[in-house]
Amino acid sequence: MKYPERRQHPRFEGSVPVKFSAGDFDIVSETSNISRTGAYCQSGKYIEPMTKLKVYLLLPVKKNQKITTKKISCEGVVVRTESVPGKEYYNVAVYFSDIEPRDAEVIAAYIKGAQALD
Repeated sequence: MKYPERRQHPRFEGSVPVKFSAGDFDIVSETSNISRTGAYCQSGKYIEPMTKLKVYLLLPVKKNQKITTKKISCEGVVVRTESVPGKEYYNVAVYFSDIEPRDAEVIAAYIKGAQALD
């Protein structure tokens, strides 16, 4: 049985390059899914929930009939870290705690455009 979506903002099940930085580490990954308020991705390192991160996203956006890359920088906090049985990585959910409204809108527009292509 499929349950109705309860999230306020839609998610896109897709890959977007992302980098997370904290005081003593940097992690480069790709999203498994993304919304205007957060991202879900994999990490080779366990990140403690409630860890504050710098988040850097590279979104492909259409501008003047060309695809360009929009760099988005924001702050985030880890809300969930899950081990993956038999794997050497973790699934990590990050909430964008401090993001410019225009950058959140760019993410929302990317999701809307990407979903239209599905």
